[in-house]
Amino acid sequence: MWDWLGKVPLTILGACVFISIAGLFGLHRADQLYGPSRLFERQLIWIGLAWPLMLLATTVSYRRLKHLSPWFYLVCLVLLVVVLFMPAVNGSRRWIPLGLFDFQPSEPARLACILALAHYLMHRESQRTARGLLIPFAMTVFPLLLILREPDLGTAMLFLPILFSMVYAAGAKTTHLLLAIVLGVCVLPLMWQQMSAEQRSRVVTVFSQTDGGIAPTGDGFHLHQSKQVLALGGVWGSIADDEPMIEDPSAYILPASRTDFILCLIGERYGIPGCVLLLALYGTIVWQGLKIAQRTREPFGRLVATGIVTMLATQVLINSGMIVGLMPITGITLPMCSYGGSSLVSTCLAMGLMMNIGMRPGYEVTSGQVWENR
Repeated sequence: MWDWLGKVPLTILGACVFISIAGLFGLHRADQLYGPSRLFERQLIWIGLAWPLMLLATTVSYRRLKHLSPWFYLVCLVLLVVVLFMPAVNGSRRWIPLGLFDFQPSEPARLACILALAHYLMHRESQRTARGLLIPFAMTVFPLLLILREPDLGTAMLFLPILFSMVYAAGAKTTHLLLAIVLGVCVLPLMWQQMSAEQRSRVVTVFSQTDGGIAPTGDGFHLHQSKQVLALGGVWGSIADDEPMIEDPSAYILPASRTDFILCLIGERYGIPGCVLLLALYGTIVWQGLKIAQRTREPFGRLVATGIVTMLATQVLINSGMIVGLMPITGITLPMCSYGGSSLVSTCLAMGLMMNIGMRPGYEVTSGQVWENR
């Protein structure tokens, strides 16, 4: 046991733990501002499940997932179809009710896509040709379009960066990567058609936003309030003051404060230092994940690590960018920090898998081939 524990990347593990704790501080602040809820206690339960699963994911070699990856991908595609027939909640069909909790298939679908792409690309040379990029592109677009139908624009936005980074790590030529970008741009009109009217409005709001004044109605209200709540904490946060900056409770109204806008509450309470520290924890995971991908010579592990790092970094950039008006409000959570069981468990499993890869970076001989640096 001690030998196993000594190999666990403690930097990544510690960062994940502190991010989840920061999320609890954000939920506590939400209870102070908006009244008590049971979400804090529920998140504790999910953390109690997610952390052991993250450690459990490091115990058995990730290489056993190779041949299961296509099946995991197909199961997730089926679940993404099934969820479209579930009862709508707030206009969206993202959850499959399972009694004690609701399951969100788009969360494991991200990891399933990464594993399937890694399985396809690991020993192939076809990605070095333009035609060879078509199959990975199709494997990425299928779940992307299904998730857009829910609708869930935020999660859908993660798939193309994951594809780009993984084909790059697999050795695709620069000219073909440019072709992949062109293909991605060509998909944008299709994505726009699949987006709901509300999602299109949120994209337009980014280019028409104004600061200060009375809160606008419609989709601009979320963006206005997120920036206002973040600003109300000032540089050092409201924890430094005994009294709130503004006594009007309406100034602090923030829909989805415990999920999509948890970073606003952390910034309001702990100021710029709190936000910088939290983002530095994510940066630490990304940096360590890149080092794992660079050290790993086994192809499947190297590609999976690359995809997981890209998924985490892109999600953090989108979430933090949307609360300050740099990105459209897409309904994407801050990983391991926002409230949500499916998101927390699936992300912690992905972190456990990345640590697993970091613990086993050696070469692997398969069918007479050895993975080499490109």
